[in-house]
Amino acid sequence: MTTRNKALHGAGLGLRRALLGPLEDADLSAVAFMEVAPENWINVGGALGRKFAQHAEARPMLLHGLSLSIGGPAPLDEDFLLQVRNFMHQHNAPVYSEHLSYCSDDGHLYDLMPIPFTEEAVNYVATRIARTQDIIGQKIALENVSYYAAPGQEMSELEFINAIISAADCNLLLDVNNIYVNSINHNYDPLEFLAGLPGERIVYGHIAGHYNEAEDLIVDTHGADIIPTVWELLKLAYQKFGVFPTLLERDFNFPPIAELLLEVEQITSIQQTFQADDEVRKSA
Repeated sequence: MTTRNKALHGAGLGLRRALLGPLEDADLSAVAFMEVAPENWINVGGALGRKFAQHAEARPMLLHGLSLSIGGPAPLDEDFLLQVRNFMHQHNAPVYSEHLSYCSDDGHLYDLMPIPFTEEAVNYVATRIARTQDIIGQKIALENVSYYAAPGQEMSELEFINAIISAADCNLLLDVNNIYVNSINHNYDPLEFLAGLPGERIVYGHIAGHYNEAEDLIVDTHGADIIPTVWELLKLAYQKFGVFPTLLERDFNFPPIAELLLEVEQITSIQQTFQADDEVRKSA
């Protein structure tokens, strides 16, 4: 059984403060939903808070956290999670997601660090996810992250992700670009990786650009256009799992807003093609 929210569909755009001005006069008809990091908006008032509320009233606003540090050694910040829960209720946010990584101990590291792919880590992280879900009051989604080292590895990345999702009974935020980035950096087949994921757990997806540091090193930056190979991987994901809501991530180096929205429209166009093919198959 799929875990997808029927009210959530189409193509989305990450709402960044640098985009607030350019978006004011833009045609946002292609943007079915938006996503923000709650850390950047909780308790924000004034003009910024009003602009955020306007966007949250116009379309579903998904929360994608940066600082929960689900795999970190320090205790969960339960006070923060209560703030997230209240923020979700305030703005009717249907989804709270986080990264399958850690970013803090006694203080924040300001980077997403890889959790060791071990059975011990599976049990530890699953317990923390379960507690998070108890506080939030619903299942959360964990994103497959890009990583550049695998300390203490005892299982594959794919085995680790599947074990976490199963043990924690949580959902998946499928980042297509991260699959491609990791496949280059760690020399694995992205199609085999994609096929091994629990498609029924996908709530929505991410697609983004990256930076080629070297032939065998790609950095996940969210600061460039999406390359053709990643678009093709998104198509294969739709073919394998059916069409799921998909968000364009762009964090900096923004093009003119019309160009940015063309990538959102490209997501929509690909989704419509696969949905039309599904309708043809069903009527055959």
